[in-house]
Amino acid sequence: MLFEEITIEEIAEIRAREAAEEARTEGLSQGLDEAYRNVARNSLSEGVPIEIIQKITGLDMETIQSLK
Repeated sequence: MLFEEITIEEIAEIRAREAAEEARTEGLSQGLDEAYRNVARNSLSEGVPIEIIQKITGLDMETIQSLK
């Protein structure tokens, strides 16, 4: 049999797993962004040039300057 019938419950379970994975990925992304901001803040307080901070973190200049 090439195709199996799928139940509503199985569809719901698949969608729940996909939603959980998406939420976890989004959470990791937000955590990483906050970590880069913390690195930028600490680097600024140590006098590291903004250009170097941008290379290290990948943050844009405006974001880095707003952290001063």
